[in-house]
Amino acid sequence: MSLKQRIDEEIKTAMKAKDKDRLEALRGIKSQILLAETAEGASADGLAPDKEAQILMKMAKQRRDSAQVFGEQNRADLQAVELAQLAVVEEFLPKMMSGEELREKIKAIIAQVGATSAKEMGKVMGVASKELAGKADNKDISALVKELLA
Repeated sequence: MSLKQRIDEEIKTAMKAKDKDRLEALRGIKSQILLAETAEGASADGLAPDKEAQILMKMAKQRRDSAQVFGEQNRADLQAVELAQLAVVEEFLPKMMSGEELREKIKAIIAQVGATSAKEMGKVMGVASKELAGKADNKDISALVKELLA
């Protein structure tokens, strides 16, 4: 079952349960998927799983950042909404790699590319960001690549 179909089923369930916050989050996910599917240059067979994961990761990051800002501004009501939506988005995210798994995978990519210095970080990041899309945060990937190439 594709992500879009899973979201549609969850929307029906949330509507029946009258769960407003969950429904709003699910509709937001569906909206982003539809926008990506209808974007110029999009494939006719729907979104690839890595593209779906990128959309979900972006949405999760937006919710996290918004919740943090609302927390700093003492807006607990808005922060609670963002955190509730974040929880829904995270349900559909693929399992993230652990720190040790990520380190091993990046070491393998560095060996595959043949990088030996920090000057070749761009080559490593190009391959790593494609292979690890949806499995790890790019910020974490970048920090590990810098550390391992230093």
